[in-house]
Amino acid sequence: MQTRSSIDEVRLLRELVSIPSPSGSEEEVARHVEDVARGAGLDVRRSELGVVVEVAGREPGATLALVSHLDTVPPGDGWTRDPFDPAIADGRLYGRGSGDAKASAAAMLGAAADVGARALARGRLLVVLGFREETPDTTMPRLVPTLGTVEAAVIGEPTNLDLATSQRGVLWLDLITRGTQIHAGRAGEGQPNAIAILASDLLALEGVGVGRPHAVLGDPTITPTRIEAGMARNVTAPVARASLDVRTTPLWSHAELIEAIRERVKAELDVISDRLVPCETPPGSRLVSAARLVRPGAREYGSPTCSDWVWFRDVDAMKCGPGTSARSHRPDECVEVDEVREARAFFAALAEAWFD
Repeated sequence: MQTRSSIDEVRLLRELVSIPSPSGSEEEVARHVEDVARGAGLDVRRSELGVVVEVAGREPGATLALVSHLDTVPPGDGWTRDPFDPAIADGRLYGRGSGDAKASAAAMLGAAADVGARALARGRLLVVLGFREETPDTTMPRLVPTLGTVEAAVIGEPTNLDLATSQRGVLWLDLITRGTQIHAGRAGEGQPNAIAILASDLLALEGVGVGRPHAVLGDPTITPTRIEAGMARNVTAPVARASLDVRTTPLWSHAELIEAIRERVKAELDVISDRLVPCETPPGSRLVSAARLVRPGAREYGSPTCSDWVWFRDVDAMKCGPGTSARSHRPDECVEVDEVREARAFFAALAEAWFD
């Protein structure tokens, strides 16, 4: 039911996809969102941090935020169609960012227009769309303090409209080992070999974090993703470095995991990033109760990927949106058109149930 809203979520999604917005280049798409929101009679403010749309009730009350982002990863190679020509075929809308996460943004804006048209009795509904979410320099931690008090938040990411009630965090660590640079023909003379030390350390990481499994997310995982070492075939490497991607759970603090890894290895350990902590919806969540009322068939699960949820981890929050996470960042990214429409209706009904 769109009532007096002029927002068509599928048309808006096509418009958003047609505007390239790789991280750091969101100004044009943000201006378009601002224009669409104003055209629908919504209060909107745009800054270098993002776009915030507000639907205020007749009386003051609690705030529910619908949160997503307007940036995408670059299109990359392997596409069979133009990544910025949002064609619809076989019920799917194609294009970079179609699922991650412009479908959530379009559906949330449509839902805000619906809630505004029906006149909210009390409280505030916000749509919060940040920039650079796909990079370590997301604007959300600076945007959140400008919102005032937020009691609950839905993080719009592709979940097929299932309810992610927990989310892994991530630690990025580097292991650095040092040896002696010598002719490889003299390698048997007892000089330390940086590559051999690093290989031993990587094997020693097996089992770290095991034994305290989260009920949904399981154990943390430690994955070497990059190794740098070596100068020439006949010279031993003086330095070797391995990058680790550590996916964490709410049952382990990042400090605990860092210390557990440090105790296992001989390498120097360099903490590249530890700010993306794991998240979990609080027990007895009012937000999840409202979502279950509106969408009783929705599955609850734990998400292996990070999102802007981390900046709302201290409030009643969950991750939910149209699209399939497995299609994110891939060539021929797409989203089911019917699911985008369903998402708009779900977000609007969820807001009304939560405010009731």
